[in-house]
Amino acid sequence: MLQVSREEEYLFMGKRRRLVEQLKGKGITDQKVLSAIEKIPRHLFFDDSTARPALLDHAYSDKALPIGAGQTISHPYTVAYQSELLAITAGEKVLEIGTGCGYQTAVLCELGAKVFSIERQRSLYEKSRQFLPMIGYRSPKLMFGDGYKGWPLYAPFDKIIVTAAAPYLPEDLLRQLKVGGIMVIPIGEGETQQMTWLKRTGETAFDRKVLGGFKFVPMLQDKQH
Repeated sequence: MLQVSREEEYLFMGKRRRLVEQLKGKGITDQKVLSAIEKIPRHLFFDDSTARPALLDHAYSDKALPIGAGQTISHPYTVAYQSELLAITAGEKVLEIGTGCGYQTAVLCELGAKVFSIERQRSLYEKSRQFLPMIGYRSPKLMFGDGYKGWPLYAPFDKIIVTAAAPYLPEDLLRQLKVGGIMVIPIGEGETQQMTWLKRTGETAFDRKVLGGFKFVPMLQDKQH
């Protein structure tokens, strides 16, 4: 992971403030989400092979950037939007599908969630497992596994967030969402996917809203060793 000088960190603090103003301009209103984005050092979450000049220019731009293993760190707007849709209350159990580099995980922790996160890429799982505690996030439980299967040991969950594009709604995840709970998941196999919000209203009943197009990497099945 990239380490920076004190002078660079001061520069990044200013960039985070400007990013927050951009997100406000794009419609993000949840102050807890905005505060999390302003606090978390996004520049530290990139793959070691990413060039320093690119980070200085783009770490706090509203862009998706590579993190290794063919994966990306989502646009800050996407992270903020999904987080806002979850409407997290401190202490809620949140299942995250797709730990990636751990940035969204850190946002969930800042919102006060008890985070359970699954990653199918071994290299990303190992990196996040070691890195998150290094920057102060020791509470999330991480698992190397298949996100389609969820984490039944800790179910039911108050909220579920999926950070990759699923071709369909995984039945195991629906079963692991508590009644009254919310899931946010991008669905689709095309170039863009539809951000979908679901609330479980009964044993077999769900309210559903489709909220517009986004671009995600595909949600793949099975573990990558």
